[in-house]
Amino acid sequence: MNDLYLNFQKYFEVVVVDTPELLESAYKLRYQVLCIEQRLPGFDASLYPDELEKDDYDNHSLHVLLRHLPSGNFIGTVRLIIPNPIQPEKLFPIELYGQLDPTLCDIKTLPRHQAGEISRFVITSQFQRRRGDRNIDEIDRRVEKTENKEGNTDIRERRSADRRDRRLTPPLALLLAAGIVRLSAEQKINIWLSVMDPALNRLLGYYGLELNAIGPLVEYHGQRRPYFAKIGDVLNRMYKEHHDAWEVVTDYGKYNQFVLTNP
Repeated sequence: MNDLYLNFQKYFEVVVVDTPELLESAYKLRYQVLCIEQRLPGFDASLYPDELEKDDYDNHSLHVLLRHLPSGNFIGTVRLIIPNPIQPEKLFPIELYGQLDPTLCDIKTLPRHQAGEISRFVITSQFQRRRGDRNIDEIDRRVEKTENKEGNTDIRERRSADRRDRRLTPPLALLLAAGIVRLSAEQKINIWLSVMDPALNRLLGYYGLELNAIGPLVEYHGQRRPYFAKIGDVLNRMYKEHHDAWEVVTDYGKYNQFVLTNP
């Protein structure tokens, strides 16, 4: 076991939301981050008088919370939207708000029962700017500069060269991704969709977790871009190129067996 994994186990815990009390904690944390701290477009605090941020996708979503063990506080949450069993024809948010290029990904041809959309990926500001995370921010700026000047050609090579900059404590985005991998494995979800901030995708890509862009930037709670990936492709790449991060997101291989086989 590598130091990244061992420090994850020492300081953090991924908690699957399986009680009404935990679900309320996730809604409260989303309200705090999206409506109060970040004040993102579409998240006006006055729309949530009970201080619980939720929508009609939560009824058919899986949720995880990230707990900081030394304090006992929940510091992050994310959900995985799965098809609505009562209304299987209901569209994913990416289909409603993303301008999808069918030559990059034709969602209509995907096995929808094996697809899930990553959404509400939030980390409280108290931990989002931890002192140690500045290395990650700096790396992301270097990668973005490379993209702007040279295109995508040398991005992976630059990330590989920058691995020496990693901290022993895993970034919180990687830990929330571990929660998504766990949910996907348990539900036999093989396809990830998302409409996310490109900066978050770059950060995940530093650990081999990047998704494939399948359309242009759109205005959806800020500038967002639609993404797609087969989970087996992502985990296989991580296993080969970012094995320490692979151990973190799969819990040392525990949540790997269901998602390596692509549809």
